[in-house]
Amino acid sequence: MPASMQQITDYLYELGSLKLVNRKTYVKGEIRVENSAEHSWHLAMACWNIAETFNLQLNHEKLIKLALVHDLGEIDAGDTFLYSKDRTNAHIKERNCVARLQDYAGNGCQNLTNIWEEQETGISAETKLLKAVDRLLPFMYNIKSQGKAWRELKVKRSQVAAAHSFIKNDFPEIHQWMSEQVKVAVSKGWLIDE
Repeated sequence: MPASMQQITDYLYELGSLKLVNRKTYVKGEIRVENSAEHSWHLAMACWNIAETFNLQLNHEKLIKLALVHDLGEIDAGDTFLYSKDRTNAHIKERNCVARLQDYAGNGCQNLTNIWEEQETGISAETKLLKAVDRLLPFMYNIKSQGKAWRELKVKRSQVAAAHSFIKNDFPEIHQWMSEQVKVAVSKGWLIDE
């Protein structure tokens, strides 16, 4: 039996809760941090743009869906800072949240859990690009803000290098640019040099 319009709108309202999850990344102008819904939209656009710019042979519909769902679990779990010392249990709360959303009466996206699981654990070309760009965006914002979040949270060069090393094999152009920017950030004191 199809969901009622009330159930559908209740579900859409619940998805909107992602707008309440603040991240550590400062948006353009550095007045406030972005929320996870803004980040998910930006990630979808950035993935699409990079896929087209580099003429990558990917399933664009799958790529956009992966980007849109990738942080849905944060509705219940909140955002976990990339350079946090304890990121080990975040995926459990996120996975439970996505399961809850999958079972929500107004959800018409029958493969929501499968798409979320793929972005979490998959190795497809789409997932690889998603993960690289998911790291690129907050990195870019830190460069544009003269390392504002990095400075506030005392992030080290070694943390940034370790978190982005996986990008080198699949997207050397992205990794090269990021490596050059890390050198600049260290030289200007935006990252702690250790």
